[in-house]
Amino acid sequence: MTVQTPTPFPGNSQTSPSQPDKVVFDRHELGAIMGLYGRMVAAGEWRDYGLSFLRDLAVFSVFRRTAEHPLYRIEKRPKLRGKQGMYAVIGMDGQILKRGADLKTVLRIFDRKLIRPVD
Repeated sequence: MTVQTPTPFPGNSQTSPSQPDKVVFDRHELGAIMGLYGRMVAAGEWRDYGLSFLRDLAVFSVFRRTAEHPLYRIEKRPKLRGKQGMYAVIGMDGQILKRGADLKTVLRIFDRKLIRPVD
C-alpha cells in the first residue's frame, strides 16, 4: 500500500499566510456598523445594505432602495492605517464625509441624522 500526500487546494499556494487575499470587517466592526444600521432602519432612513470584500478594501454600502446607488459607503482600507486612517464614510457623490482610525468615531457622523425634533 502506498501513502499519498494530500493534494492542496489551488488557491492556497498563490497567497502567503501573512497577506490575506481580501479585506473583511471583523466581528466588532460589523457589530458597530449593524447597530447603526438598525437604528437608521428604525428611523426610516435606510432600507437595504450590501457588502463587498475586495483585495484592498471592504465596503458596507447603504441604500434607500435596492435598485439605486448607495446613499453612503463605509469603507475599510488597511493600507491607509498609518496615514489618514483606514475607515471612511463616503457620500453618494463620492465625497469623503469622515475619515479616521477609529470606526466608532467615524460612524458618529450619522448621529446627527438620528436627532429629530419631536412633534
